[in-house]
Amino acid sequence: MTRSIDSQALDAILAEAVASGAVPHVAAIVGDADGTLYEGGAGAPVAGQDGGTVGASTPFRIMSMTKMIATTAALQQVEKGLLDLDAPVTDYCPEFKEVQVLEGWDGDTPVLVEPRTPATVRHLVTHTSGLGYWFWSEDLVRFEAATGVPNVVPGSAEAFKAPMVAHPGETFTYGINTDWLGKVVESVAGTTLDVVIGENVTGPLGMGDTTFHLSEVRQDDLAMVHVPGEEGWVSAGGILNEHPDWWAGGHGLYSTPRDYLRFQRALLRGGELDGTRILSEQMVDQAFSHQLGDLSFPEEIPTADPPITSTLRVGPGWTWGYGLLINNHDVPGGRRAGTGAWAGLFNTHFFIDRTTGVAASIYTNSLPFVTEDAWKLYGAVEQAVYAAL
Repeated sequence: MTRSIDSQALDAILAEAVASGAVPHVAAIVGDADGTLYEGGAGAPVAGQDGGTVGASTPFRIMSMTKMIATTAALQQVEKGLLDLDAPVTDYCPEFKEVQVLEGWDGDTPVLVEPRTPATVRHLVTHTSGLGYWFWSEDLVRFEAATGVPNVVPGSAEAFKAPMVAHPGETFTYGINTDWLGKVVESVAGTTLDVVIGENVTGPLGMGDTTFHLSEVRQDDLAMVHVPGEEGWVSAGGILNEHPDWWAGGHGLYSTPRDYLRFQRALLRGGELDGTRILSEQMVDQAFSHQLGDLSFPEEIPTADPPITSTLRVGPGWTWGYGLLINNHDVPGGRRAGTGAWAGLFNTHFFIDRTTGVAASIYTNSLPFVTEDAWKLYGAVEQAVYAAL
């Protein structure tokens, strides 16, 4: 099938988003099973400075878009028969037995109890272990302040001392599950996560710009993270620790739109790209299927840290697969039911629509996450893509 994308329409959307101040910069890319259909960008890597325009080859911090790559690495271990999704996490990471559940407070002292049931690897993959993130959990904000346990951003291994905020298997709670999953993968593979991903996902797919540690040469091209200032966007630098204690499966990768599209296209094609297979078709089908059992994805996740994220409002009709947000119904003028998608904290977003056979993503590096302007931009790009199909 020959597809046509209205490049002028997409170019105009990106340019207007930067000109209006909705985002400091933005790159977008669209592809299908056969290749790339669109690449574009607007704005400089550092707002207000000379440095060219961001585009498909610009490195971005992709934050939680890392999760699907790390999840793929875990699913590969499952397919090799080395990892059991229904085994307790402690089978692979004995230190996980120290993780308790934060049930409340006695004054300023956290009340910690043993989990009612053991957390399994499947709980990590589906974000049902009870582990959370501070920016969507007031209890974790309070816990960090009371105990000094850091969140994951500083890159300290002390972050793994954070408790669950719900008992395993009882609710969907988005959090540091994939960071623990990365440790599980390391235990099974007998090497570090950067090596596992490089040898089994990014290397085979030819994703040379997708890495936990950006080279000095590519650092010069990196899009900086921006925050709102009194007179517009202000660069906050790279924010994350360049030399963390562990390679974060939940948020640690840099990538470019062009690189990440290769990963998207591999999933779009059922786990294979250019003759290289990274997952079986059956496993890809499972990744794009409801995996929450009797649980559901929340229609709204309130913010607990407004400078970091706004409230996420997806509404009804969504679920979670393996590393992917899945919509149960067609989006009017947009993605079809069964599309897999997710995002990164610095306002990167992707979707993979296997029904229509199209994948797309947009990239900014800015905070807060999912502001109204950023959410509208994502929707506008999606609507423009489907209008041309």
